[in-house]
Amino acid sequence: MKALVATAYGEPGQLSIADLEVPRPGPGQIQVKIAASAINPTDIRVVTGDYRELVELEFPYVPGNEFAGTVTEVGAGVTDYRVGDEVFGQALPRQLRFVPARRPSMSTGALAEYAVFEADTPLLAHRPANIPVEQAAALPIAGMTALGVMALAAIRPGEKVLVIGASGGVGTALLPLLAAAGAHVVATGATGDHAVLRELGADEVIGYDAAGYPSGVDAVFDLVLPHDRLSAAAAALRPGGRLVTIIYPEPAKDLLGRDDVDLHFFLDMDAELGGMREVAEAAERGALSVRIARRYRLAEAVQAAVAYVREHNLGKVVVTM
Repeated sequence: MKALVATAYGEPGQLSIADLEVPRPGPGQIQVKIAASAINPTDIRVVTGDYRELVELEFPYVPGNEFAGTVTEVGAGVTDYRVGDEVFGQALPRQLRFVPARRPSMSTGALAEYAVFEADTPLLAHRPANIPVEQAAALPIAGMTALGVMALAAIRPGEKVLVIGASGGVGTALLPLLAAAGAHVVATGATGDHAVLRELGADEVIGYDAAGYPSGVDAVFDLVLPHDRLSAAAAALRPGGRLVTIIYPEPAKDLLGRDDVDLHFFLDMDAELGGMREVAEAAERGALSVRIARRYRLAEAVQAAVAYVREHNLGKVVVTM
């Protein structure tokens, strides 16, 4: 099979398309013919060596942790899936076992023509027939995160919220949910993104500069800021407000520079706030979607990874097989 492969640590331009053996499923696993996958920050950070203190990669390494495809083989003991089932979800490549989970969702890497996944995990589900393959491949992380941070923030109608980094996959899934909840949404984005962000549900769109953040907001969603900039986000909150961040690892509350607000960190690998089944249900009824910024074929996956890093993407980058 063809796969996007890292043969050593390095920048995305050092990735290549290589021929590998098709992985076979063992007990409790399924083999999937991948139809589409998406590129995420973790894919890039792992191959550039950002996580070497947590895990040392063995090469060749196949990245990719979001997918949609068709089950082609089922291992012993699997009862929830059959050959021919259309599935989608998220699973970290097996080497990235440092993320804690009771039922870890692991794979052989989804940026490939075939991959093997653990079947008994809430991070995989059947793909609804009305959700196109590319949308299903782009939706798992962004959709699950958007639903999860909404649950953590408990937004009430009329509340004013600030979404920092609204142009990414999570942001483009989150804005419509906030609008549907009756929030007044202020989103940050590049100048060229303003019209699209308003269409997605933002009432106001401002630049990335913290000096332009509003004050007295009820909730802040941090989708991009490093920990050393959280105090600027927290400064926008009213007393008793809440800040929800998705940036790994979990930050200490003293980074906020104030103790009169709540801090929530979202990382839900056990799907306690909802997994792929909930994402599928929300997408099927039209309540949840994500914007796709760019599409590539697998033969162009190196170019896709380079563009992901170097170019601004309003939404997700999807690779089809």
